[in-house]
Amino acid sequence: MSKYKEIILAVTGASGSIYARRFIEMASALPDLNLNVIFSDTAKEVWTYETGMPLPENLVSNHDFNFKFCSGSAVADAVIILPCTMGTLARIAAGTANDVISRVADVQMKERRKIVIVPRETPYSLIHLRNMTALTEAGAIICPASPSFYSRPATLSDLTDSFVARVLQTAGLCELDDKFKWNRI
Repeated sequence: MSKYKEIILAVTGASGSIYARRFIEMASALPDLNLNVIFSDTAKEVWTYETGMPLPENLVSNHDFNFKFCSGSAVADAVIILPCTMGTLARIAAGTANDVISRVADVQMKERRKIVIVPRETPYSLIHLRNMTALTEAGAIICPASPSFYSRPATLSDLTDSFVARVLQTAGLCELDDKFKWNRI
């Protein structure tokens, strides 16, 4: 068995590319981790608009169903969808695997493996809440893009880092650094 963790980051077209960018940076610094990154078509546009940066290299095509993790025989240790649009969330909740992101999520859930979904929407409608409930009941972890303030962030980067560190912890990829934990004064 390989010591490397196989991680999939799926980025959809919701606002929040700053989280995905920082996740890529932080996850890439972890040892023994192979990060596979998938962008939806709209995510590529949002990334360019929000970050002003070029797309990451070596992206997996969201249309290539030959991607090995589209099959349950290939084991991903964790799938993180960050940020996740409500449309993608709804397709996953309904089991409609019409692209690689929704297929990988479907496989991860049917195999009872870790999947963390980070919805980036506010406010939530009843339909959104029901879809999140269905995914939670199916084994997904819903981790809304709600940064904490008890770490006393001084900058947007501090705020982003504390939230992304929490996503990494939730996915089982690392422990929270003390600076991101709540400590009573």
